[in-house]
Amino acid sequence: MMRHHFLRLSGYIVLWLLSIAMCRPVVASSPPVLSGPASSAALQVVEFCADPKVGFDGNAAATVADYVLSLKQTRVYELPKAKDCTGAYHEFDVKVTLPRFIEYSYNPQIPPAVTRPSSLRYSTWTSPRDLSHKFPNSWEPVAPSAAPVVIHAMQRECDTPDLNSGVYHEYDLKRTLVLFNHKGRQVLFSISKQIDKSNVGKKGFILGDDTEWAYYYSGEPGTPKTGLGWVKSYIYDYFSVGVYAESDTTPGVVRAAVFQWLSAGWIGTNFVKTAHILRGLERFARDCKLVLESPRLPASNQIVSAYQRLSTMPAPELMKRYSALQQAVRSKAAKMGKVKQADVDEQVSYANIPREQIMEELMLEYLKTSIDNAPLVKEQF
Repeated sequence: MMRHHFLRLSGYIVLWLLSIAMCRPVVASSPPVLSGPASSAALQVVEFCADPKVGFDGNAAATVADYVLSLKQTRVYELPKAKDCTGAYHEFDVKVTLPRFIEYSYNPQIPPAVTRPSSLRYSTWTSPRDLSHKFPNSWEPVAPSAAPVVIHAMQRECDTPDLNSGVYHEYDLKRTLVLFNHKGRQVLFSISKQIDKSNVGKKGFILGDDTEWAYYYSGEPGTPKTGLGWVKSYIYDYFSVGVYAESDTTPGVVRAAVFQWLSAGWIGTNFVKTAHILRGLERFARDCKLVLESPRLPASNQIVSAYQRLSTMPAPELMKRYSALQQAVRSKAAKMGKVKQADVDEQVSYANIPREQIMEELMLEYLKTSIDNAPLVKEQF
């Protein structure tokens, strides 16, 4: 009995140490908790994404939009927990018009990783849930009295190695986009709700500075943290509302904000802290601004043309380019001591990698080449 008690106590100590090692706070002080109706209204918007039959709540949407556009003492908040998920709110401004923001960020012919390079390895739209709604190449403004434009779809995503743990996951999402007129201003909601839990987390590495957008994906379950490679982590649940609105004070500026909830960890325990979510949202905000405000950013039609050329490229040529990219990734990882030289020399087959994923990873190198941001291979299309 004493031995059993000792083993159980040891297990608790190990879990406690793991939670410190992988999920320790990343900010000195906790942000204030968001009070008022905005958080509850955002959750109502999420319910519309999870089940469109509940209908789009215009009052809840207006509450969320009003809050995002309001003046605040801080731009980061802790959100009350919801469905056992930890929550956080983060807002920022992007010096770009809303039509231009949508033109790059929500164009079906521009991969999402182009505007979220440190957040996504790939993100592919699967079949729309309502086939009568086709994704528009351009979005027309919604008149004050007109009904919102609503699009429901499914998405398959893989994120980049996490800043805290180095782990990356693949998962499926329900997605809903809503464009509506709010008090004479255009507002876009980008709503996500995870379907089931993610695939098991896998070991990854950030190669160099995170702003260089270079990542190594091992394909091996676990975490790269020393002594913790055995940990099998999952994203248990995730839901968010991204709000992108025309600024009511500064022309040519988009007010961006994200309400996000997340549950992730292992053995069914959520180890996520508000600070971890905020760190990821700050990462997203940094790159959104870096890309969309870059004077070197190619015109959207140039990016679309590059993507179309990739989509019609013969399979052998596409695979040749992708193999060169992966070789460059492995070589950089070896130079940094993340992998062995044998891993660089190993012959690897990419035959089972979906074409859309290959194209999206190559498009990131095209973006890096275009804006002169440390490409691993110089991709010109």
